[in-house]
Amino acid sequence: MTGFARSEGHWQRYRWTWELRSVNGKGLDFRLRLPQGSDHLESEVRKRLSGRLSRGNVQVALSIALAESRLELVVNEAALQAVLDLKARLGDALDDRPLTMEGLLGMRGIAEFREAEDSDEAIETRDRMILDDLDLALDRLSAMRGDEGEKIVAILSRQIDRIETLTEMIAADPSRAPATIAARLSEEVARLVEAAPALDSERLYAEAVLLATKADIQEEIDRLNAHVAAARALLQQGGPCGRRLDFLAQEFNRETNTICSKSNAVAVTAAGLELKTVIDQFREQIQNLE
Repeated sequence: MTGFARSEGHWQRYRWTWELRSVNGKGLDFRLRLPQGSDHLESEVRKRLSGRLSRGNVQVALSIALAESRLELVVNEAALQAVLDLKARLGDALDDRPLTMEGLLGMRGIAEFREAEDSDEAIETRDRMILDDLDLALDRLSAMRGDEGEKIVAILSRQIDRIETLTEMIAADPSRAPATIAARLSEEVARLVEAAPALDSERLYAEAVLLATKADIQEEIDRLNAHVAAARALLQQGGPCGRRLDFLAQEFNRETNTICSKSNAVAVTAAGLELKTVIDQFREQIQNLE
């Protein structure tokens, strides 16, 4: 989700620049900085951003400058008429000098120079071209985010491979072999009967079998394998998948915690702890993915 893009354009006396910055975020959040007088563009800008991006904190800045100034003299007709009326009413009683252009321009509020305004049609043309350059900046931002995404996908694929390998190690651990489980149950029952001869060995054995069944981790292993397949499918299909992968990471962690809690073998516990480490790394990388 990280990226930067810039685009520039010009038309007649206007020049503008778009700058887009994107960083990681759980959702999609825009921070717009538009120049004064461009607030009418905000709705369309947000629409175009939402249509191209689905996740990340995105800062969008637009600057517009005038390549050349075009001044016009604006006369305050009401103020001018008031001065002329006053002159006509008082005549030469106060001042017998005639009014001159220089004198009128020197009066505050009679006339002033200001930037000439463009027609509505010209403004619409300019705005359309500015938004076209926003699309260009979005193309560049998406390309940069895509390049980053490909690198992250490669890392995630390796982590998924490691999760699958560790799951296979747990599934193949000798402690899960039926003969090993039977021998362990027999030893535990024999130890209890030796410590308390009054106990019913057959009842103890039945209880031990029940506990062993509850401690079996085959379901967790099957679900881990299913999640591995689902994660690979998401990465292969392309497109935004960060939220769905984040959900799978939670499921990976849930199954691994259960395996560690049920484990009665050192090797299985060690593999489970390494699984948790890889899953944490997997979740960290997913935060960088759209």
